[in-house]
Amino acid sequence: MNLPKPDHSDDHPSRGICLVVEATYQLLYRELKAATSASERDCRLVAERLAAEVDRICQESKRIQASGEVRTWEIALARHRLKQCLGYYRLGSKQGRVELHSTLSAVIYRYIAPPQSRLGYQARCALIDDFLQSFYIEAFNAFRRETGLGPEYSPRTLLELAEYMAFVERYGKRRIPLPGRRSQQLIILRAQTFSQQQPPETAIDIEQATEASRTDGAEGSNWLPSSAAQVREQMTSIEPDSSEDSLRDKVVEELLAYLEKRGQTDCADYFALRLKDLPTAEIEEILGLTPRQRDYLQQRFKYHLIRFALSHRWELVHQWLEADLERNLGLTSRQWQEFTAVLGEDQTQILDLKREKLADDVIARKLGCTVNQLQKKWFHLLEQAWEIRNNASSGTEAAVDE
Repeated sequence: MNLPKPDHSDDHPSRGICLVVEATYQLLYRELKAATSASERDCRLVAERLAAEVDRICQESKRIQASGEVRTWEIALARHRLKQCLGYYRLGSKQGRVELHSTLSAVIYRYIAPPQSRLGYQARCALIDDFLQSFYIEAFNAFRRETGLGPEYSPRTLLELAEYMAFVERYGKRRIPLPGRRSQQLIILRAQTFSQQQPPETAIDIEQATEASRTDGAEGSNWLPSSAAQVREQMTSIEPDSSEDSLRDKVVEELLAYLEKRGQTDCADYFALRLKDLPTAEIEEILGLTPRQRDYLQQRFKYHLIRFALSHRWELVHQWLEADLERNLGLTSRQWQEFTAVLGEDQTQILDLKREKLADDVIARKLGCTVNQLQKKWFHLLEQAWEIRNNASSGTEAAVDE
């Protein structure tokens, strides 16, 4: 069967492979075409990247070069990568991510908590999830760097996603040389560093969180931390589904622009570091803040986050959180009845007009008020809905979906 030659006319020039790895490329391309339903272009590009990686490893390894069997090593490494990639491809997008997460979790389970702590299984799992969020970002950056892909690249097809997941597993399991002729897997070293950076109170906090032990905020303001936590939880999600990922990126981009426009560059820096799930102590060190200054900055950021979520770009945020008007602001049937039962006549009218997707100036004229007054009323209406929803999610009332 005649296989196409690598064509780089529409791709980044650094993706090209030299002629000495042509045989490896042909082998990988043939197998990918036979074992997947991916397009010819996807098979070609993935085969090129895997062949280039194999060639780089063989060229840089003194042991392989000294063995006199470089070609044998090339074939073995190529088939190993092919097997990994096809394994994740067959699992599919969802189950593949589950498998990768489980594999890496098993590797770092015993290293993720400080030695003196006595965390239970659920607490360790919570720490593992927190750690892996930042590790996936690191691995993705490494993947783009080592394959010569630009910063705009993101896996768009199942084969590309499988290639990335296979790379993450290999990246995490890389052996890093240590003093005394020892070596350790990269992900274990990262997990040990993460563990050492945890403040002493983390163990208690994680245990309480995994047991769903919640405390209400004072003076009826408990919806603020819970709603902020919901926004942050969504923002740190790494689910690579294209529609959700695009919407998440838009929310992040607009929130950063919102903060910059209002001269809150320190809040924007703080937000960027929180997205990376860095420990509190590391954030304080990077920003040069004392714990008290960091706490003040955190409270100021929460204030602007709520203003952004409930006023400035409420439609975008609520759509992303699946709590838009089409979904009754994320309320269950019972909660929606409770919510609408206490609304005043003006609030009910605002809600109906918002459902008609009328502009604020049009609604304001119908109600005989200013746009600013309308927006304040709408802010408080959304606040009521958030409070009902988050009270239910925090266990202060039953969450029954009829």
